[in-house]
Amino acid sequence: MKDRHAESLGFLLNDLSQIMRKRFDRRARELELTRAQWRVLSRLRYRPGINQTTLAELLEVEPITLARHIDRLEEKAWVYRRSDPSDRRAWRLFLNESVQPVLDEMQKISEWNQDAALRYFNGTEREVLFTHLQRIKENLLKAEAADEEA
Repeated sequence: MKDRHAESLGFLLNDLSQIMRKRFDRRARELELTRAQWRVLSRLRYRPGINQTTLAELLEVEPITLARHIDRLEEKAWVYRRSDPSDRRAWRLFLNESVQPVLDEMQKISEWNQDAALRYFNGTEREVLFTHLQRIKENLLKAEAADEEA
């Protein structure tokens, strides 16, 4: 009997994500990073100055949980907070230059992991795969927006 879960898009994407995260985690441990910390660093790399509350929403964690992660990253001198000039209760988050070697290594690990996942795909197949995955994402975002309007 065929495993119906193996044919489910959601299960397949979840399985792929899990495998890739485990491989990344194994390598990231060498950098003394937790998965939560590398997620924070990764988001901050592309969103410097993001509001701490907004980052918590993006990461789908409670603000207090994010605050603890930021505290640990501050202790390593990788992240710093600045008060938000438009809201004195809020904090803006930034990366310190000292984290750059860690970010570079994270990028290498990410590329190593992606190369393993796409090893036997040629350039055209990779482009087609990413195009289709992007279309799936767009379809789901549109469906989500329509669901919220209903």
